Amino acid sequence: MAAAAAAAMALAAGVVPPTGATAAADPVRIMPLGDSITGSPGCWRALLWNRLQSSGYTGVDFVGTLGPQGCGVPYDGDNEGHGGFLGTNIADQNLLPGWLAATDPDIVLMHLGTNDVWNNRSPATILAAFGKLVDQMRTQNPRMVVLVAQIIPMNPANCPECGARAVALNQAVPAWAAAKSTAASPVVVVDQWTGFDTATDTGDGVHPNDAGNRKIADRWFPALTAALDGATPPTTPPPTTPPVTPAPNCTVSYRQAGQWPGGFQGEISVQGIGRTWTVTLTFGGGQGVSQLWGGSYTQAGNRVTITNAAWNGTPPATAGFIGTWTGSNPPPTASCTTA
Repeated sequence: MAAAAAAAMALAAGVVPPTGATAAADPVRIMPLGDSITGSPGCWRALLWNRLQSSGYTGVDFVGTLGPQGCGVPYDGDNEGHGGFLGTNIADQNLLPGWLAATDPDIVLMHLGTNDVWNNRSPATILAAFGKLVDQMRTQNPRMVVLVAQIIPMNPANCPECGARAVALNQAVPAWAAAKSTAASPVVVVDQWTGFDTATDTGDGVHPNDAGNRKIADRWFPALTAALDGATPPTTPPPTTPPVTPAPNCTVSYRQAGQWPGGFQGEISVQGIGRTWTVTLTFGGGQGVSQLWGGSYTQAGNRVTITNAAWNGTPPATAGFIGTWTGSNPPPTASCTTA
């Protein structure tokens, strides 16, 4: 990458070169922070690193007090992926300040909470710990950029409740991040949940396999490059955008991502042209929706109407929900409109 581009990347991430140094000589320092999904071996980091390099983002340095565990390709493997660690314990034991002092990152990629969910920590307790960690990051670097994941799904054989607990945590993350974010130190949510299937993307219901690692890397990449470029994705269309004529070819697909006694997880995928969308699901088994992410919903009888969130109105778009069922759980009929 040219020196000017590297300088722009450094400034976007809040890097201030020391006296006598050039921006090109001071790469943006990125800390992958998490548990075994990040560090044991966490080969999504190898995929992400090499995609950054091939896309021209060569002025970056992955940092951490832990080294690579081998993924079959050359990459910068430094990280803070501590297998078995809980985010709440990292906060309670004040482990992060030492890691930060040793590595001095500009951007943190944080996928934490899986072990907290496994140990039945509440979303409020987990997010309070996340808040403390962000405060510690800002003490080290007031312009820290924090990319925080809505964690990948969980379906371990010895924790049937973990799937629903992970959903509850992920539901609470966006509001927490919005309240915690500042102009100088943004907290950006990265959806690692939607489209991730524990049956095909993990080997044990928790840890990603090769397909899962690819999905994780692909979700981090646009958020990370936006941070490197200093861009903030718009949450509403620019006021000068002309209105879009509703498209007749809006389509929606539905899949059931998981089921347990009395409950299930559903996902919808919307295709079409427009800046807003509405999906109608008509259930035939008396099902109900109890939680939804990626939009808002209302239910009247057996009909559920889902509308987009501010950030995902332009198809292709996805949303997911937790539902309840008794007796039977047939798939709903689905239709959509865009505007």
